[in-house]
Amino acid sequence: MTGSIPSYYSQEVHGPFQTFELGNFVLESGARLRNAQLAYATFGELSPARDNAILFPSWYSGSNKILELAYLGSGRALDPARYFIILVNQLGNGLSSSPSNTPSPFNAARFPTVSVGDDVRAQHRLLTEKFGIEQLQLVLGGSMGAQITYEWAVSQPQFVRRAAPIAGTARATPHNRLLVETFIEAITSDPAWDGGWYEASASVHRGLRRHARLFAASGFTPALFNHAGWAGLGFTTTDDFLIGFVENHFLAQDPNNLIALARKWQSADVSRHANGDLAAALARIQARTAVIAIEEDGFFPFDDIVAEQTLIARSELHRISSRWGHLALFGTDAGYNASIDRILLDLLAQS
Repeated sequence: MTGSIPSYYSQEVHGPFQTFELGNFVLESGARLRNAQLAYATFGELSPARDNAILFPSWYSGSNKILELAYLGSGRALDPARYFIILVNQLGNGLSSSPSNTPSPFNAARFPTVSVGDDVRAQHRLLTEKFGIEQLQLVLGGSMGAQITYEWAVSQPQFVRRAAPIAGTARATPHNRLLVETFIEAITSDPAWDGGWYEASASVHRGLRRHARLFAASGFTPALFNHAGWAGLGFTTTDDFLIGFVENHFLAQDPNNLIALARKWQSADVSRHANGDLAAALARIQARTAVIAIEEDGFFPFDDIVAEQTLIARSELHRISSRWGHLALFGTDAGYNASIDRILLDLLAQS
């Protein structure tokens, strides 16, 4: 059986955050997530009319803290002086209900399958029951957060005034699902995985390290490695960067949590709202939408994003170039950060 909850999932690392109690939450699969909770952080003040709210869900392996550090700030598009910003952690990410923090017997490998639809229904309850919010000025998210953004815009069209999916698609493609399967297999190939019943997360470190390197190989661009783009972060060699930055990011995390998120990533598909018809599902979107693609993205390729954007009314395509590739999302590229702020400021200025 897995050991204690890793200290990584703590207020000391990701706080301050709060939790919203969902009670016994029935999932799309029909399973029940008992005593479910969402972890979230807020910045700024909700206006008396409750009309200045922005929702920003987390991505794969991320939390509210990386969103805060990379995207929020005075004078930026997401400025707490102007907006009430809710950074919400996905189900399965280790802060919200997850394999690592759910009591036995539904913990670890017995944690039920969760979907992006489950996230949106849970987040909708947070917004309406906790804050009395009836409409969002903006929903945005990167990677898996983009999948959740699309789910919001399709399933709750009147609730979302503007949407900004960044580096993600509304439906996972066959290539994307295959890529994610390699991440899963990297972890589960470690003998210490033991079907998800490892004694401690650290015992699966070989699988987590393999997963990290696969993640880096497709998440960053060849140019980043070939031209030592990581040097500005203080790393001295490629291995120093891979170990100190990428492996270090994943080694602290729980393998079952990562796999729960990865399975959710693979299953994301808004077309289920229209009997499998993606065009019909995307036609449900009423929000003014800024579809943002990273030109060099190896996770969600540019052409895949364009193919969906053309199906969305009131949408504009924005193309950003970064040698950090998909993982420019982490906020390591000043040019990417400036482009995101410019796009979001323009979107928020439109009615």
